[in-house]
Amino acid sequence: MAIHHPLTLAFGLLGNIISFMVFLAPMPTFYKIYKKKTTEGFQALPYAVALFSCMLWIYYALLKQDATFLITINSVGCVIETVYLAIFLFYSPKKARISTVKFLLLLNVLGYGLMLVLTLFLAKGEIRLKVVGWICLVFNLTVFAAPLCILKKVIRTKSVEFMPFPLSFFLTLGAVMWFFYGFLLKDYNIAFPNILGFMFGIAQMVLYIVYKNAKKVVLLEEPSKVQELSDHIIEVMKISTMVCPDLTPVVLQPNDINIDLIEVIPLDPNNVVKGINAEESKEDMDDASTKV
Repeated sequence: MAIHHPLTLAFGLLGNIISFMVFLAPMPTFYKIYKKKTTEGFQALPYAVALFSCMLWIYYALLKQDATFLITINSVGCVIETVYLAIFLFYSPKKARISTVKFLLLLNVLGYGLMLVLTLFLAKGEIRLKVVGWICLVFNLTVFAAPLCILKKVIRTKSVEFMPFPLSFFLTLGAVMWFFYGFLLKDYNIAFPNILGFMFGIAQMVLYIVYKNAKKVVLLEEPSKVQELSDHIIEVMKISTMVCPDLTPVVLQPNDINIDLIEVIPLDPNNVVKGINAEESKEDMDDASTKV
């Protein structure tokens, strides 16, 4: 085993500790899923990508040799991410469960297996290490960027419910430690992605600070809410037809309703009653004329 600079060992150890806390950061999220028995708006993509990244770094560390810190933390990461994905699959709706399983099979089974076979049989020695290193570099960037997929939802709803602050914080801190670890080892496959990782982490924390106390916006996107509003409008149209029989009734379908453009104006019950009484008086006068 090669003797590294004391700072290299220090940053490697700190990187392991902080990365372990990064892996544990989503625990409140999955506890919430467990309590509510639903995955709500949470996505499995970040955890599937993180699992794939851990698998890649273990392969890279075995090829590189003398990279014990990479092997230890990524082995732990594989176990933790697998547990997260199992919980997600258990509580997710059928459609989300099927899409997640397909993604896992495509990326973590087929993708990883294909990469393993190609690098083992088509590349040798130092070339194989460089190829795997570049693959690790690219996917490490996706691990840092994966939580950004929820940023659009945070901005739209003005809610940070689905972007936990601990995850962003520990990702940023871990990026600093692994950057210096890779820099001191002169391994830029480890160092370079953590520069962007630091930037992504800062962006997430800034967004969290901006929206943590913002008033939450509720989006009417659920079919049940659209159907309820549609039924209410249909009842209004029925009353309008009673008041004015010559009005051609229009039956609205849920798909025809633009939520953003609808303004429901409550009817005055007195006006409705007056209208109905007036119609009845008119009918009585017509009957009297007919008899005469």
